[in-house]
Amino acid sequence: MSTFIRYRYPALCLGAARFAILAIFCSVLMSSSSYLRAQCAGEGGNSLGFDMAPETSQRVVEEAVKQIPTPMAPGPVKPTWESLEENYKVPAWFRGAKLGIFMHFGIFSVPAHGNEWYEKFLYAGGDDSVLKVLGGNDLARGVNDGPNSTRAWHTQHFGPPEKFGYKDFIPMFKAEHFDADAWATLFRKAGAQYVMPGAQHHENFAMWDSKVTPFNSMQMGPKRDIIGELAVAVRKHGMKLGVANHGIENFEFINPPLELAEKMKAEKVDLYDPKWADFYNYADRSNAAMKRFLVNWYERNVELIDKYQPDLIYFDNGVDQRHIDPLKLELAAYYYNRAKSWGKEVSFTTKKAAFAPSGTNTKTIASILDFEGGPPDGIRNGSWVVDRPIGTNSWGYVEGLKANSPETVIGWLVDTVSKNGTLLLNVSPKADGTIPQDQQDTLLAVGRWLSTNGEGIYDTHAWTRFEEKGDDHIYFTVKKDTLYAIVMSKSTGTEVKITSLPQGGPAGSVRSVTMLGGGPQQFKQDASGLVVSLSAVTEPHEAFVLKISGLKTNADTYYGLWESILRM
Repeated sequence: MSTFIRYRYPALCLGAARFAILAIFCSVLMSSSSYLRAQCAGEGGNSLGFDMAPETSQRVVEEAVKQIPTPMAPGPVKPTWESLEENYKVPAWFRGAKLGIFMHFGIFSVPAHGNEWYEKFLYAGGDDSVLKVLGGNDLARGVNDGPNSTRAWHTQHFGPPEKFGYKDFIPMFKAEHFDADAWATLFRKAGAQYVMPGAQHHENFAMWDSKVTPFNSMQMGPKRDIIGELAVAVRKHGMKLGVANHGIENFEFINPPLELAEKMKAEKVDLYDPKWADFYNYADRSNAAMKRFLVNWYERNVELIDKYQPDLIYFDNGVDQRHIDPLKLELAAYYYNRAKSWGKEVSFTTKKAAFAPSGTNTKTIASILDFEGGPPDGIRNGSWVVDRPIGTNSWGYVEGLKANSPETVIGWLVDTVSKNGTLLLNVSPKADGTIPQDQQDTLLAVGRWLSTNGEGIYDTHAWTRFEEKGDDHIYFTVKKDTLYAIVMSKSTGTEVKITSLPQGGPAGSVRSVTMLGGGPQQFKQDASGLVVSLSAVTEPHEAFVLKISGLKTNADTYYGLWESILRM
């Protein structure tokens, strides 16, 4: 979870006066909601500064690439944008999937306090540009000053961090009730077509049986291969497997106040304990350490690719910036070459302009574009996904977390699909490996709705407009020559009027109307639109789908405009 904008070192290349002007400009720019929306859902490129990417130079990244010990996987794909564009296509299975399950499950699930950034806030107080951008210097200081800070809460419940650090939660992370098959069964019942477990979050703990890092769930904590067990179960139930890796953001994830850092350094504990240096990545932030970290990040991804053959790999904002291009191009070539040897269609999914060297995310190459938290305002061609948390205030499990209602989640799904996207719904398991009942209840209710109405969701694309707001709130999807009208939250009456379908309009004449799960419906079409007389009574909160036949439907909007023309 990390859609942030940050800038840190422009003063190194600007005079003081120019830097002051730039700082004012950036402050105004970043406070603009239109600018932020452009970064998230429009044609925006990457955020200013490092934006959680490793704070280094392209020269260091290039030197790290030269040190990678694993040879390039044989195949036609080269580590260049031109080669990726030539050899990539969006997986056919992804086009119709429409619903996936994401999850945040890790060490942070143990304290279950605040959110999944518990580690960052536990050690906060030093020079942390992410926290400064989020809330200014007051937030950077305030998260560890006073009785409401994470560090105060942590000290009260576990002791001061120099005595009980974040690493000390690992033995408490047991996942003793984790049942991969039960999870996969639940996700399948929810209607999911793919599952994207977090292989590694910002905290640098690998949730798989790893040979390239000792900080993994097979050697520590659960003593189980979480990703491996899920890979088997997910595929057994007919779903695709993705893995999410936020690990590149670990190198500068924590930035403690000087006093705390000096105390730990003097005592050689926690952040300065040599046994945990490569877990925290704080004590040594030299260029040499950075190169070792980047090589290890690459090797971890190669291990995930070769052990589990994932259908998708998700990266957070840490790979967005252009100076990371040499590393991610190398990994992309490896992944896509390996997939060709498996005979599988696979893809990365990334944010902003991570895979758009032009700087415009509508020109993304060899990746599915991810929007965090909400979809674009309107129809957007191409392949994209929205990840949203099922909980109301965190991505990872915290005490008191409440699941959003099934009606809310169905609304997200319908809104996203009507605009041409896919919903990746995040669940938040507890540290013991159980998924809270209210999250299960929401998932199962969504699945029941899809069992009746999924025809209007799966394998569809956007119509010429995604919604109509009148007496009823209606969304639209298309599959071949069928239009689906998804009626949300109908309040009163037994008629539905669709003004977007007038007699003599560009869509033509309606031949039949059927309610999914309810049979044929009576209708009339005139100059004011299509009026459907409902034969079945619907509850005020219940969304239902009308299948409308006989119309002239539009070409598949899944593709970009030019590709759509070529396919007509």
